[in-house]
Amino acid sequence: MFNLIRRDVILQKKLLLTFVPFIAFFIFMDSHPALIFLVSSIFIPFNAYAYDEKAEVNILLNSLPYTRKEIIASRYLGAVIYMLLAIGVTSLALSIFNKPFSLMDIAIGAGLFLTFAACTFPLFYILKPGHITTVVIISFLLLAAVGPTVVQFATEHLSAVTNFILSLSTPTLYTSVTIAIMAAYAISWCFTTVLYERKVF
Repeated sequence: MFNLIRRDVILQKKLLLTFVPFIAFFIFMDSHPALIFLVSSIFIPFNAYAYDEKAEVNILLNSLPYTRKEIIASRYLGAVIYMLLAIGVTSLALSIFNKPFSLMDIAIGAGLFLTFAACTFPLFYILKPGHITTVVIISFLLLAAVGPTVVQFATEHLSAVTNFILSLSTPTLYTSVTIAIMAAYAISWCFTTVLYERKVF
């Protein structure tokens, strides 16, 4: 299964040359550090899916000595591994350019990535190839554009929910959010595995 995870890097070795300039662009645009951690985490996993969508490699993958559970596991575990590597590279880049960031920025970026991945990974096994990457990109842009407005609206109009959240202690709040994100990722993993095992190629 490790070879399946490594495969994503090998296939993208030329594209990876643009990874640092990609991060640098957002740094020069003075983007929020949490957003930079988010987009850098997305880079490898979603490019791998986009490549597979164009090349239609699922038939090839299923001819290899791996079960379908292992193929999906490599996707979800690989996404976490590449997220951690991306966070390391991004932290180094921000330090080099003397851009301040905090552990909170890293946590927010990682949390948003895992949530976005949990919502979108199953789409690659539900929608027809050729349209998935477009849907994911549009979804990401809508999330980035509408997300802050939705949060602001909820803060202003859902006072009961806001007051409840504010009443929680910081450790309780962080623990609850972490558990919720991990649960969503695990549910997405299980759901995608079921979809893939039943899919006919």
